[in-house]
Amino acid sequence: MGLPKKKLSTTRRDRRWVRYKLRGVALVECSHCHKMIRPHRICPFCGYYEGTEVLKVKEEKEE
Repeated sequence: MGLPKKKLSTTRRDRRWVRYKLRGVALVECSHCHKMIRPHRICPFCGYYEGTEVLKVKEEKEE
């Protein structure tokens, strides 16, 4: 089994983990209701996708 010939510096070791950082969720504005939603998905608020109604959304009753 192979062993390292020299000690790996902390900079080289830590460079491995640079790409594993947390990123925020990408959001775009719905073209119909103008709420922020995930891209390339049906809007959960109005049921539209790219300007056409795909899903009937039940409206909540306010008391």
